[in-house]
Amino acid sequence: MKNKALGFLCCLIMGLLNTSDAGEKMMTPPPPTQEAIFAMGCFWCGAAAFADHDTNIKLPGVIDVKVGFTGGSSTNPTYASHEGHQEAVKVVFDPDKISYGQLLDIFWHNVDPFDEKGQFCDQGAPYKSSIFFKDADQQKQALASKEEIEKGLGKKVVTELKAATPFYDAEEYHQDYKIKNPVRYKIYRWNCGRDQRLKEVWTEALVK
Repeated sequence: MKNKALGFLCCLIMGLLNTSDAGEKMMTPPPPTQEAIFAMGCFWCGAAAFADHDTNIKLPGVIDVKVGFTGGSSTNPTYASHEGHQEAVKVVFDPDKISYGQLLDIFWHNVDPFDEKGQFCDQGAPYKSSIFFKDADQQKQALASKEEIEKGLGKKVVTELKAATPFYDAEEYHQDYKIKNPVRYKIYRWNCGRDQRLKEVWTEALVK
């Protein structure tokens, strides 16, 4: 009876310890993440900038990318009706693996910073390039990066810096559009002249 009692007591203690460990694991908070919001013209192409060009796998440290609308006053905008909003992308990232500064670099090299009327073949206010900063630190980094681009290219950058406003996800069929519709995406991107203009802008930067 002593051995049985002792065995039961050991099992009870081990059970309590395991329960405690499980509780601690459940209480461990997930790694902190941050958000970056960029307007880059067509949001299909903006989202694709934060993934590998060939595999579509998100860049290391990029946890999620959503396309949607921001910058306007109306609530729950849709693709058919988003007056006052800009097409934009929201990047959720792990700052321990990729910095906001690195995301800014990706942003700049995927927009035409001199087009004040839109981006590439998409013209009009909804397609202008903008950085929507979430806090004072992002604002400081965005401003510094803009000044660096102006200095490097020797031209005034018209990309605007704005305080972030509510971001509304676009309809599901717009999410990961490059993956869902690879042929249509490639045809659109080529016909829009996006890569041709990007090569022109940033080759000029290298020459200087």
